[in-house]
Amino acid sequence: MRYQAIATILLAAGRSSRLGQPKQLLRQAGETLVRLMTQMALSLNAGPVVVVVGANEGLIRAEIADFSVQILQNEQWETGMASSLQAGLRSLAHEPVDAFLVLLTDQPHVTSDLLKQLIDTRQQSGRGIVGCQYGEPDFIGVPALFDIGYLPAFMNLTGDTGARKLIRQYADDCAIIPFPLGSVDLDTPDDLANWQNG
Repeated sequence: MRYQAIATILLAAGRSSRLGQPKQLLRQAGETLVRLMTQMALSLNAGPVVVVVGANEGLIRAEIADFSVQILQNEQWETGMASSLQAGLRSLAHEPVDAFLVLLTDQPHVTSDLLKQLIDTRQQSGRGIVGCQYGEPDFIGVPALFDIGYLPAFMNLTGDTGARKLIRQYADDCAIIPFPLGSVDLDTPDDLANWQNG
């Protein structure tokens, strides 16, 4: 079987209005989350890495300027997650990729091993989608891996809808990885305090 090229789209465009500070720049083990997630994506050595920025563009761009990634400004970031996903996917138009991984910057328990497990599960299961299960038993979300054939479906998303909508819509084509700590995200000051004190 030929080598599968897998792109990574890291969404780092949001304003983090509920948190009151850019979540992308929160630090874990001395590194900002956006830098850690970018390093993880690059460590897969699977294909191109695209980081989509919007609010706080300059600060976030400076954090990852030394990495060999494409940093893409989404001028419509305020319209919601869909436009950032679409901006990232459009940048892959001339890249020979078989699949793409969708990552966020506010899930601090994501690891390189988890991302590799997504890729391995895709190859073993033959499914077009591999998602992570956490929180409620029926909640399957990102990080998630999609066959490039799902690109047109992403281009039809609007507003603040993202990968999870398509995972639900195409559940029959989805393999699942348990990731209990995926429910830890950093949307509010309470989320941040619980994470830091955990």
